[in-house]
Amino acid sequence: MIPRYARPEMTALWSPETKYRIWFEIEAHAADRMAALGVIPKEAAAAIWERGRNARFDVARIDAIEAEVRHDVIAFLTHLAEIVGPEARFVHQGMTSSDVLDTCLSVQLARASDLLLAGVDCVLAALKRRAFEYKDAICVGRSHGVHAEPTTFGLKLASAYAEFARGRERLEAARREVAVCAISGAVGTYASVDPSVEAHVAEKLGLRPETVSTQVIPRDRHAAFFAALGVIASSIERLATEIRHLQRTEVLEAEEYFSPGQKGSSAMPHKRNPVLSENLCGLARLVRMSVIPAMENVALWHERDISHSSVERGIAPDATIHLDFALHRLAGLIEKLVVYPERMKENLEMLGGLVHSGAVLLALTQAGLSREAAYRLVQRSAMAAWRKEGDFLALLKADAEVTQALSPAKLDALFDLGTHTKHVDFIFRRVFA
Repeated sequence: MIPRYARPEMTALWSPETKYRIWFEIEAHAADRMAALGVIPKEAAAAIWERGRNARFDVARIDAIEAEVRHDVIAFLTHLAEIVGPEARFVHQGMTSSDVLDTCLSVQLARASDLLLAGVDCVLAALKRRAFEYKDAICVGRSHGVHAEPTTFGLKLASAYAEFARGRERLEAARREVAVCAISGAVGTYASVDPSVEAHVAEKLGLRPETVSTQVIPRDRHAAFFAALGVIASSIERLATEIRHLQRTEVLEAEEYFSPGQKGSSAMPHKRNPVLSENLCGLARLVRMSVIPAMENVALWHERDISHSSVERGIAPDATIHLDFALHRLAGLIEKLVVYPERMKENLEMLGGLVHSGAVLLALTQAGLSREAAYRLVQRSAMAAWRKEGDFLALLKADAEVTQALSPAKLDALFDLGTHTKHVDFIFRRVFA
């Protein structure tokens, strides 16, 4: 993670200060339940909270201890003992390091999910507003990058809205799956810690107890989480790529807002480049980069190894921070996107009506021609129009084989753009219901 692509709230979630605060809360909540069970004195649990609740954990001091002991949790517990005093001997009773590490990661991923869901909501709101704004703005649809049949710009945005709505559902499911707590001891058998401790900590931190843990929470949960992030990142890239294509000079149906004083090139003062969309495509690659390592983390040795640890220290903050930034950048891009309906109309008419070839094909088959014969007739005029040898409709009307099946008036009706937009309201009701 670099600050250029980070928002403060998400970055703070992965700071050492936040991590150590969560570690303390895990230990203190566990102490409360152990005191209730009579495992440790109630006075000790009270002292842990009293002296640690408002304490400032010294990151440099913890780092110094870790440099000697080579163990991050022990380093923290040593520093906590310096703050709490003699009662610190009752901290971490019957627990193992992964109880703290994995539960903390669950808290962080759950909180990160909440920030990401808010980011998705910003994107959805922007897409919905602009989709309705351009619901009836007719433009050419493209397949393989080539003119196909007419659609509307609103439908393009409605499609993106539906995709991000699905992404939101996946992220909600991933949050539920990863928001689990494990306080179950050295190999997950609760041999040294009562299961009610886990339940108490989980409740206090907004988690659920892990169904069956070993020393660690099973990493299929985390793999599903990062996969959900990767899919959302791909949705960002798909929309950003669409905008990049629409901003090409030859197309120019929409473009990113170009602010006063902005410069597009150090060499060419005329340039207005889709830099935000390009940036989003790059950020999507960074988020997806976390998916394969998360999948590979699932296969740990026996009840635990730490091959997953170094991976998650990198991908957890990086993927969530980058996706958080990308979502808010995309929302702003859509909110301020400059759209050119007149240019869309010009591009739609560029091929002289060829976008209606499918309608003519269907009409000929309904008039009694075989599909093969109809296709031959339509393609004959279409290719002539493609070669600039005439207007498509005029060429069709001049073809005796075509007019034998379809009258000039019927052909005129087939070139009505309303044919392609008559169900737009139906689609919008289905998307935005």
